[in-house]
Amino acid sequence: MKVVVLTGPESTGKSWLAAGLQQRFGGVRVDEYVRRFIEENPRDTCLADIPAIARGQLHREDQARARQPALLILDTNLLSNILWSQTLFGDCPDWLETELLARHYDLHLLLSPQQVDWAEDGQRCQPALEDRMAFYEATRAWLIQHQQPMQVIEGHWADRQTQAFAAVERLLAE
Repeated sequence: MKVVVLTGPESTGKSWLAAGLQQRFGGVRVDEYVRRFIEENPRDTCLADIPAIARGQLHREDQARARQPALLILDTNLLSNILWSQTLFGDCPDWLETELLARHYDLHLLLSPQQVDWAEDGQRCQPALEDRMAFYEATRAWLIQHQQPMQVIEGHWADRQTQAFAAVERLLAE
């Protein structure tokens, strides 16, 4: 099983690319749990919600891993939960990083916020490019620090799709 994670700031095409990757290569896709959590809890999210959000994401990921698909596509993982918790609340439950590091990921597709417009969807909160760049840099720094396999995805939408498809094609050929 090859596991690909789409990661980075909001409004960079993670969900769109995850769907495109599944359509192109098959496999199992795991969507971002926090979106469902916010829909089911229409109020401001707080630090106390982070464990439930993280457990929901892990549950989805673990269910998909148990199916042993040839390709598992994750439209985010606990790294986003960690970084959003730190960004929004200045803190994060310690166990999240332990759980994240206990899992194997073959490739992180890190999406840059540059060259694409931010789109409001009722759940996003970082319209300023400098805020999204800070999130991108924090994601990149964590991946480098923890020696995680990473491919930066940038450019306009068609470029992103071309780069992501090529990266997954290379991964599957290994």
